[in-house]
Amino acid sequence: MSELLTRITVNPERMHGRPCIRDLRITVADILGLLSAGQSRESILEDYPYLEAADIDAVLAYAARQVDHPIIAAK
Repeated sequence: MSELLTRITVNPERMHGRPCIRDLRITVADILGLLSAGQSRESILEDYPYLEAADIDAVLAYAARQVDHPIIAAK
């Protein structure tokens, strides 16, 4: 999984520091939004020919890692 995560880059000078795919101008959130709207991996790859299947895998791995933090309730 760590090799996949190297595809996700964070650069304060690109897309306001939002996590991107391979320093391209497409963010992790963009791809997650497309997937959650029901778009298939295949159609995303057709619409964005500069992306690779491993990029989508990396987005999902990154998102899974980000949400795997305990939530501490406010007192």
